[in-house]
Amino acid sequence: MKTITITTEFIKLQDLLKFANLVETGGEAKELIQSGEVQVNGETCTMRGKKIRPGDVVAFDGQKLTVSYADR
Repeated sequence: MKTITITTEFIKLQDLLKFANLVETGGEAKELIQSGEVQVNGETCTMRGKKIRPGDVVAFDGQKLTVSYADR
């Protein structure tokens, strides 16, 4: 599982996919999320603006991501 460090309270799902280099563009992230190809905490998520906070697990294309705060 790959951990992405953030400096804000949360990161939006589409931004996390871009930040982790799993997609190249926001449009690509939007399409994949809305087509049901991304899971958050084991459930399919179609909300590209879903707020991802530390402790959440995002699964896409065989990879899993989680986030942590930079100052912890």
